[in-house]
Amino acid sequence: MAQTLAIPLAPSLSVICNGRSPNPLYNTLSFPVSSPPKVRALSIKSVRVGGVEIPNNKRVEYSLQYIHGIGRSLARKILVDLNIENKITKDLSEEELITMRDQVSKFMIEGDLRRFNALNIRRLKEIQCYRGMRHIQGLPCRGQRTKNNCRTLKGKRVSIPGKKKAPR
Repeated sequence: MAQTLAIPLAPSLSVICNGRSPNPLYNTLSFPVSSPPKVRALSIKSVRVGGVEIPNNKRVEYSLQYIHGIGRSLARKILVDLNIENKITKDLSEEELITMRDQVSKFMIEGDLRRFNALNIRRLKEIQCYRGMRHIQGLPCRGQRTKNNCRTLKGKRVSIPGKKKAPR
């Protein structure tokens, strides 16, 4: 038999309460309450490798690419070195995960890689070489043209007041 939940109502509302005579001072309405939802077994949402949670529902080759510093070729190399087939991440055994964590920890990834790149850029700025000067000015360093493109580095276009387009 379902449990019932009593909710008080305003006296101005007339409600028929399961055949009982309603009290004008205090009316209640009964609703059947279902049993609480059953909780499923604990499931792991993602796997932690290299300090990053990689997705559980993708293949290992693609989920490893969520780690900064591991791209497509390095992810394939890790799988070949460990002789792990490219299956879905949640299907990996605990031993395979441990060996994968050890293999990934051999590479420069995440914070170490970001710090290394930031220090290199800072060094280029300090010695004021061409690439360092381009970093300081916020312009591309690798020889791209800057007349039309490179909006990512230069920012939004700023119109120059008083400058008119040449007539054709």
